Amino acid sequence: MALFISTFINKVDRKGRVSVPATFRAALKGQTFNGIVAFRSYRGATIEACAIDRMEELSRSLDALDQFSAEQDALASTIFADAHQLPIDGDGRVTLPPVLAEHAGINDAAAFVGRGATFQIWAPDTFSRHQADARKNAAERGATLRLVPRPKGE
Repeated sequence: MALFISTFINKVDRKGRVSVPATFRAALKGQTFNGIVAFRSYRGATIEACAIDRMEELSRSLDALDQFSAEQDALASTIFADAHQLPIDGDGRVTLPPVLAEHAGINDAAAFVGRGATFQIWAPDTFSRHQADARKNAAERGATLRLVPRPKGE
């Protein structure tokens, strides 16, 4: 499984091309699609992104919901109908579709933000504010994270 960590800010050119961080590209190696899958976040002004194998996991999870239920329909419409497969070119770049860039307010720079098995792409200033709010919220709530035991054999 791909693992995305750290934050990188890269320039976006006039054609909407932006370099995917080298460590993210390395994490994507071995996938059946040489690129990323990206869609508009329904929680904020950011782009959700991941490897194709993660989208396949999301698809299996969606299949576990009742077919034709309101929840299944909402998630399918929000995630899969809005997703874009963005191939990585020979220079390590993807082209952000205008609908995604506009949603996130991305113009001349993009912040790639690792989130473990997924990552987000933000306008850098928007992410800075979001990160400050998230840190404050985590501190106020005394947020903790329970480690999940590794399956036997790993």
